[in-house]
Amino acid sequence: MSDPGGKRGRAGAGTGPGHAERSETLYQHAGGDEALHRLEGLFYDKVLADPVLKAQFRERVPAHVDHLTWFTAESFGGPGRFTLGLGFQYIIDVHRHLKITDEQRDRFVALYLETLDEAGLPSDEPFRQAVRSHLEFGSRVAQQNSRAETDAELHPIRNVPRWNWPD
Repeated sequence: MSDPGGKRGRAGAGTGPGHAERSETLYQHAGGDEALHRLEGLFYDKVLADPVLKAQFRERVPAHVDHLTWFTAESFGGPGRFTLGLGFQYIIDVHRHLKITDEQRDRFVALYLETLDEAGLPSDEPFRQAVRSHLEFGSRVAQQNSRAETDAELHPIRNVPRWNWPD
């Protein structure tokens, strides 16, 4: 898939001082399903309690953490459970008409980044840069779709994006 956000690197492209070429996926580096599920669970608890985001997350949805985990795992090079189990139209429908504000989008990204440490995910800069890029792109897609009045106003992405190491 092309790089719709203009910020993704190629798989294995992460090079730099003290940074060897990466053959592992972001999914593997993060710690797989167990680590991502822990991250999404902690994050979901935060958004449910957050004064800025609670308008968008009014009540706990039992499968939400699993769905978030599936999406992130697939984006980071893990199993394709989100696509196979739900399909990308699901995520469009979930965000449609939510009217996500800039403040809500910014808070969503900030809380997620804050939760990385609490969940014990890797703290190396290439991984954190990839996560930030993923969040910025995904939250902008969700915001655009949340404001779309017609299908023509939806973001054109229709598949779970594959995120890789930054250049």
